[in-house]
Amino acid sequence: MKGGDAKDAAPSGHRVCRLGGRDVLLDQEGFLVDPRHWSEEVAQDMALEQELPGLEEPHWRVIRILREYYLAHGKAPLSREVRKRIGMSLLEIEALFPGGFRAGALRIAGLPNPRGCM
Repeated sequence: MKGGDAKDAAPSGHRVCRLGGRDVLLDQEGFLVDPRHWSEEVAQDMALEQELPGLEEPHWRVIRILREYYLAHGKAPLSREVRKRIGMSLLEIEALFPGGFRAGALRIAGLPNPRGCM
């Protein structure tokens, strides 16, 4: 997709953004519209957008658990599932991601917008 052409092709309420070296479609809250467009490079760029200078091993552990669950079940896990699997409290997880669990961890992991959690 080219600059202006990509933006023109975005459905209403969506925007095209250059992340991870490619154009990806985001919803109005910055979540990937298609989770298949996620990559580690996309995650790094999303983290930078949230003023998180770099993803370290604790971040990647949370991201891997979120993605594994999503790919196995077709939906995002509840925070208690993640807490149980990773052995961290919700406060510890939210401290890792400036946007918290939903707008930080789920978004950077490339999961769809969990509108029911709003």
